[in-house]
Amino acid sequence: MNKIDLSGRVGVVTGGAQGIGRAVAERFLASGAAVAIWDIDAKLLARATDELKDRGRVLPIPVDITDSDAVERAVAATVSALGRLDLLVNNAGITGPVKKVWEYPVDAWRQVMALDLDAVFYCCRAAVPAMLKNGYGRIVNVASIAGKEGNPNAAAYSTAKAGVIGLTKSLGKELADTNIRVNCVTPAAAKTAIFDQMTEQHINYMLSKIPVGRFCQVEEIAALIAWLSSEDCSFSTGAVFDISGGRATY
Repeated sequence: MNKIDLSGRVGVVTGGAQGIGRAVAERFLASGAAVAIWDIDAKLLARATDELKDRGRVLPIPVDITDSDAVERAVAATVSALGRLDLLVNNAGITGPVKKVWEYPVDAWRQVMALDLDAVFYCCRAAVPAMLKNGYGRIVNVASIAGKEGNPNAAAYSTAKAGVIGLTKSLGKELADTNIRVNCVTPAAAKTAIFDQMTEQHINYMLSKIPVGRFCQVEEIAALIAWLSSEDCSFSTGAVFDISGGRATY
C-alpha cells in the first residue's frame, strides 16, 4: 500500500458500512484521517464502527441521504463531533432492476434517481459551505463506467451515473478558484453486495466487457479515491478518473 497522508483531515463516506465505501473508510483511517460513516443500515453501521474503531477515529451517523434536511443535519453532526469537514466521498447507491426502458417501473426509476443522483447533489450542497469555511476540501463522487457508456437493461443506473459525471464537472468549475477540488471515478463493476440486485446474466455481461478479465477490487477503487482526496490532487478538478480495467474508450 502506497502511503497517502490525510493526517488531521475529517472525511465523510456515504454508504461507508460496506463495499466500496467500507474500503474507502479503511483507507482513510490508514492514512490518518478521522472518518464519519454515513449509512442508512443501522446494523451494518454498528458492525463497521465496532470493527474499525481501533484503527482511528470513527463516527457513525445513521442517515437517509435522499432526505435533504437529514443530510444538512448529518453535516452539522459531523462538524460538531469532529470539528470540521474536509473530505466527502459520495459512494452510496443502488442498481435498480434489470429491465428494458419500456418495461422499467416508474417507482424504481425514481428510487434509483433519488439515491444515485439527487442524494449526491444534497451531500455536495450541504458539505461545500463547511469546506469553504475551512478554505480546503476534496469531493470524490463515485460514478460508473455505465454513466459513460450506458449499460443496456440498466437505464436508470446509467442515467443517474451520467448525471453524477455532469454534476462533478459543473461543481468542479464552480469551485475552481478555491482550494476545493471535485472529481469523480468511473469504476467497472466491483464484486460487492450490489451484485445481489443483479441477474447472473447481467453480471456475466459486465465481466465480458472488461479487457483485464476480472472485476475491480474495492481496495483498488479506495486507493484512487484516497489520492483524489489528498493535497497531492491539487490541479485536477471537474475530472473523470477511469478505473475500468481497460473497458472505457474515452
